[in-house]
Amino acid sequence: MKSSHTSSIGRGLTAGLIATIALVIALMLKQAAGLMPQLNLVAVLAHALGSRSLAVGWAANAFVGVLLWGSLFAWADRRMPFAHWVNGLFFASVVWLGVMLIIMPAAGEGMWGMNLGMATPTLTLFLHWIYGVVLGSAYGALKPGVWSRAVARRRLRHA
Repeated sequence: MKSSHTSSIGRGLTAGLIATIALVIALMLKQAAGLMPQLNLVAVLAHALGSRSLAVGWAANAFVGVLLWGSLFAWADRRMPFAHWVNGLFFASVVWLGVMLIIMPAAGEGMWGMNLGMATPTLTLFLHWIYGVVLGSAYGALKPGVWSRAVARRRLRHA
């Protein structure tokens, strides 16, 4: 039988995958809409790692979004008092702060990514919030028994 710790890590990894996919879609929509085209977070991540290859940026994005943040969120969520989606919002805000203070300068984009434009902190915070809300929501929805209780309640209301 799985321990609850092992189960929560699995939920975190799955939620991280779902949230990373949602973030990739948001990034693609941002680029397609022409919204701050100079802000390519995948390229920024690659540059922070010392590479010019977008493949490195995409691989790092997947690794960090799924493995690192997914498993770390599983640990953090148990220690946070709010609904999972709110915990995800707070978690993503802390991640965003790290990106602004560590990743952006490491990529040569300045503190807060100001070399990419004044709206960089706001837009990147919004993108991180999308990731966080999806991460927390998916993590909560993957909790054992959540779906069976919801289905049972719905059946009782419509009986």
